Amino acid sequence: MTDQQPAPQKSQFDRWLEPGPLNVQVIYVLYLLGFVIGISAIVGLVFAYINRGKAGGWIETHYTWAIRTFWIAVLGFLVSALLMLLIVGFVLAFAVAVWVIVRCIVGLQAVNRGEAIRNPESWWL
Repeated sequence: MTDQQPAPQKSQFDRWLEPGPLNVQVIYVLYLLGFVIGISAIVGLVFAYINRGKAGGWIETHYTWAIRTFWIAVLGFLVSALLMLLIVGFVLAFAVAVWVIVRCIVGLQAVNRGEAIRNPESWWL
């Protein structure tokens, strides 16, 4: 007789870290939480970099989209911070925040439908 041990059950947290649709959803939510808890957006970026190239297929477009969303938003917020000496910086910061929210919502909707991002390299939507 051999003693076979059952495979250990994966916790929900382990499933969040594995490449795939659930991980991408977590990344988008972490980006949105970044407006309240700033470090969460960086955690989302780390998840995206760790899992990019591991999932394959349509999910890869979401990792590219998420990474580009983060870095373009950082650029936009830096430019707006420089322009805050002028009033236009506040308007630009608001526009960048709306842009991030819209990209996260578009990404969440696409991953829920099981669809790829049409143009993940885009600066727009």
